[in-house]
Amino acid sequence: MSEHIDIARLRRAVRSLGDPPQPPGWNATEFPELWSDNTPLRQAAVLLPVVCRGDALSMLFTRRNETMRHHAGQISFPGGAMEASDHDAIAAALRETREETGISAGFIEPFGFLDCFDTVSGFSVSPVVAVVRDGFALAPDPREVAEVFEVPLEYILEPGRMQRSEILWHGRGREIFEFDYDGKRIWGATAAILQNLLRRLETET
Repeated sequence: MSEHIDIARLRRAVRSLGDPPQPPGWNATEFPELWSDNTPLRQAAVLLPVVCRGDALSMLFTRRNETMRHHAGQISFPGGAMEASDHDAIAAALRETREETGISAGFIEPFGFLDCFDTVSGFSVSPVVAVVRDGFALAPDPREVAEVFEVPLEYILEPGRMQRSEILWHGRGREIFEFDYDGKRIWGATAAILQNLLRRLETET
């Protein structure tokens, strides 16, 4: 995947806004004991913010506060559980992005979805992919976000960047994805969602 990645190719690779993903997540078969009629997953949404500055594209991430109940201290995309006031996953992703980073919806253009992803913390996540126009101001919520930073998209998509490994989880092997950037470890659900994007780009024609 060494060829140039632009917004047009990203748009072709993702699901259209008219084709929102439906549960179960693409990873649901990894641990079927968690996905049963007795343990319904909460609906959640995250935003994959592709910051566009001319021809340069980067992905925006947050580092979660160490006091957070779920995934404390981990690198993540802006997002969270859907609330009753959210019309859909896009509305939830935009709301959470504004609350966590201070970036208002006026700077964000959602253009597609990735496939649903189910987390071990009990969420079914709908990833919303969007262009973020340059000129936004950051105002992170310190209760949730310790840091907001960007990673060049070409760095993320460099062949071999994403590493796979296996961990022992509840007595069974589980595959995880991860990569490092500037001393930061990006792994878990965030890296897995990016892996879904990589797979869709690989099959895009």
